[in-house]
Amino acid sequence: MNYMSGFGNEFISEAIKGSVPSLGANPQHAPLGLVAEQISGSAFTKQRCHNLRSYLYRIQPSAVHGPLLVLDSPSIFHQPADLVSNPNRLRWSKPKSKDSQPNNISFDQGLECLCANKVTPSSRSGSSVYRYYANESMGATSPKKPRRVFKNHDGEFLIVPQTGELKLKTEFGQLEVKPGEIAVLPRGVFFQVLHDGPVYGYICENYGAPFTIPDKGVIGPNSLAAPRDFLYPEASYEDLKQTHLLVSKFDNKLWGVEIERSPFDVVGWFGNYAPYKYDLAKFCTINTVSFDHPDPSIFTVLTSPSYDEGTANVDFVIFPPRWMVAETTFRPPYFHRNIMSEFMGLIHGEYDAKSADEGNGFVPGGASLHNCMSSHGPDTQTHKEATKEKKLTPKKIENTMAFMFESSSYYLPHKQALSCSSLQTGYDDCWLGMQPSFKV
Repeated sequence: MNYMSGFGNEFISEAIKGSVPSLGANPQHAPLGLVAEQISGSAFTKQRCHNLRSYLYRIQPSAVHGPLLVLDSPSIFHQPADLVSNPNRLRWSKPKSKDSQPNNISFDQGLECLCANKVTPSSRSGSSVYRYYANESMGATSPKKPRRVFKNHDGEFLIVPQTGELKLKTEFGQLEVKPGEIAVLPRGVFFQVLHDGPVYGYICENYGAPFTIPDKGVIGPNSLAAPRDFLYPEASYEDLKQTHLLVSKFDNKLWGVEIERSPFDVVGWFGNYAPYKYDLAKFCTINTVSFDHPDPSIFTVLTSPSYDEGTANVDFVIFPPRWMVAETTFRPPYFHRNIMSEFMGLIHGEYDAKSADEGNGFVPGGASLHNCMSSHGPDTQTHKEATKEKKLTPKKIENTMAFMFESSSYYLPHKQALSCSSLQTGYDDCWLGMQPSFKV
C-alpha cells in the first residue's frame, strides 16, 4: 500500500491520471465527468497556516441521500447525565473474553465510553475516551444487513489499536494500522473499519482544535515526532452500486440512512485535510542525561491546542522504549499532582511506574484515570525497588508502549464504566503499603 508523507502537507493524489485539475486551473472544473466537492476542517477565515480543506473529485456527490433517522441502538455515547463527578483514582483491567458477545459487532457498534469532559460536541472543545471491540468488519454484508459506513459530525477520532490490525477505508484512500501505530480520522470523513478476526483498542474523540504536532520551543526542530513520518493515503476508489447504511454520529446520537452507492468513489483529491497514520516506533525520545525527571510533555506526539496558550485541550503522549541514565536521582516518575487530567492505557509490555500483577495491576489492554490534582505516582513495589538501588547504571526500558490522553478539563467517568466488571476495586491499595522511612 502506497502512502504520502509529511504532516500538514497539501497533497495531490490521483487514482486515475488527470482526475484532479492541473495546477493553476479552476479547482471547481472537475475533469473526467467527475463532481468537485470540498470538505473544510476549519473555519474559512482561519489563518492560512491553520486552514484545513481538501477538494474531492468524486463520481457522485455525497449529498445524494434521503433524510437521516435516529437509529435504535445502544447508548454507547455519553449524555451529560451519564457522566459522574468522581475524584477517585480509577483503573480498569482489559475486559475478559468477549466470547459471550454476538458475532456481529462492528466497530461503530462496539464502542464503550469510559470517560469524557462534561461538554457537548457543539462546544468545539473537550474530548471523550472509548474502548472499542469488534468481531465483524464494517464491510461485511448479507441479504438483511448492508455494508456500514461511518461519518462523525462531532469530532475527530484518534485510534490506538491494542489487539488486531485495522484497514481503514476512507474517501481519501486506505490506511493499514496495526498495534504500535495510531490513526487519526478527521471530523466529517466517511470511513469503514475492516479487519480479520476480533480487534480491540482505544479512541480519543477530540471535539476541539484538530490534532497537530506540538511546538518544541528550546528543543528545536529535531526529535519527538518528525513530520515526514506521518503517512497519508493515496487516492483509490470504487465505482460500486450497492446499498450501504450510512451511520452518522451527531450530538452523541447515531443517525442512519441507506445510500445506493459506495461513498468511496473519490478518484482524485488535493488539499491538507485528510486521514493519516503514524508509527509510534518512529518517535525520537529525549530524556535527561544528568539528573532530575523531565515533565511528560517531552513525550507529546500530538496536541489539540486550547484558547489558553500553552494549555492543551487534549494531548496524546506516549511512553516508549528508552534509556534511563540519570544519576543521583529517583528514576521512575515522581509523586505528583497537576492541573491536567490523565487517562492512561498500555498497549504492550510493562509500564515502569506500575506493577503488572494480573489480578489488580496495570496490564496491556488496561487503563487508568487520574483526574486534576489527584495524587498519584509509582506504586509501593516500584518505589521500593527504585529507592534501594545504590549505584545507578544506564538501563534501557524495553518492550513497552504506554500512552496517555491528557486533558485540561476533568475526565468524568461514564456511569457504565463505574459498574463494569473490569473496574478494579482495589486500585488505591497499590499505595497503602508505603511506610514512612523518615529519620532524624
